[in-house]
Amino acid sequence: MKSPKNLNSDAVAQLNYTFLQDIRTIITTAQANAVRSVEFHRVEMYWELGERIFVEEQHEKERAEYGAYLIQNLALNLEAEFGTGFSKRQLELARQFYRTYPIANTLRSQFNWYQYRLLMRIGDESKREFYELESAKNSWNGKELERQINAQLYERLLLSSDKESVMAVAREQRLPEAAREIVKDPMYLEFLGLEKQTAFYEHELESALISHLQEFLLELGNGYTFVARQKRLLIEDDEFFADLVFYNRLLRCFVVIELKTEKMSHRDLGQLQMYVNYYDRFEKRPDENPTIGILLCPARNKGVVEMTLPKDTAIYASEYQLSLPDAKLLEQKIEEWVLEFEQNENATHGATP
Repeated sequence: MKSPKNLNSDAVAQLNYTFLQDIRTIITTAQANAVRSVEFHRVEMYWELGERIFVEEQHEKERAEYGAYLIQNLALNLEAEFGTGFSKRQLELARQFYRTYPIANTLRSQFNWYQYRLLMRIGDESKREFYELESAKNSWNGKELERQINAQLYERLLLSSDKESVMAVAREQRLPEAAREIVKDPMYLEFLGLEKQTAFYEHELESALISHLQEFLLELGNGYTFVARQKRLLIEDDEFFADLVFYNRLLRCFVVIELKTEKMSHRDLGQLQMYVNYYDRFEKRPDENPTIGILLCPARNKGVVEMTLPKDTAIYASEYQLSLPDAKLLEQKIEEWVLEFEQNENATHGATP
C-alpha cells in the first residue's frame, strides 16, 4: 500500500471535485459561524450590561447623586481594566440597548453590535422593525444596513404603498401585488463611483452596474435575479438590444431596464414599450405576470411620461442619483415626494386636493 508521500500529482488531480468543495464548505461555514458566535456573545454581553445598569439605577433612584455619576464612575473603572469598549458612551449605549430590546430572546443571533447600534438610532418603532426584518431576511451586513437607512429605503417604499402594506411585506405576511411596489424612484447609485459632473456613455453606466451587480440588486430590492445584459431581440430582420433584463420572483415577471445618461425623451419610452411587448409575447409564460419596464435616467419630464404612456402601463421612468444627498436635503426631497404622491393619489381617485 502506498503511503501519502508516494502519491503522484496524477492521483492528487483525481481527487473528487465535489468532495473537495464539500470539505471547503464545511470549513468556511464553521469559520463564519465561529465569527458570528463571537459577535453575538458580544451583543449578549452589552445587553446584560445594560440590564444590570438599568436595575442598579432603578434600585438607587432615590439617590440622585449616585445615579448621576453611576455610568461615569463605572466607565472609569472598566476602561482601566478592559479597554475602550467600556467607555461612558458604550455603557450608555448598552443601557439604551436594553431599554430598546428589553426581552433577551428577541435578539437576533445574526446581528452584530454595530447593526444594533444602527437600529437603536431609529426612534420610530415601525421603521426600526422594518429595517430589522429586512436586514435579517436579506442577510445585510452592517455596511449594507447603514446604506439602506441613509438612502431612506423605508420612506421611498412608503411613497409607493401604504404603511400597513410595507410592514406586511417586511413581515412576510403578504407579497407585493403591484409593479409600483417594487420600483424605486429615485434610485441611488453612489456605489458606482461615477463622478456627477463627468460625462459618460450609456455602455459605461451599464458596465459599472454589472461590475457592482450585488450592490445594484440591493438597491433594486427584494426578489430580483439577473437574467441578461444586452439581450438580443430579433424582430423580423431588425436587431434590438435590451440593456439589462431581470426577473422578479415575488411578482413573477420579467423586468427590462433601459439606461440613459441624458434626460429621457418620448422615443426612449416608446423603445422600452417595444421591448416590454416583445417579452410579453415571446418570453413570458402563460402563468407569469406581464413584463415591467424601467427607464433609468438622470432626469425625466413627468408630463411627457403621462402623455406618452397609457394610464395602466407597466412602464416606469425612474431617476437615478450618483451620490447620496446629505440628511437635510434628503428629508426635504422625501417631503416633496410625499406631497407629489398624495397629489397623484387625489387626482387618481377624483378627490379635491
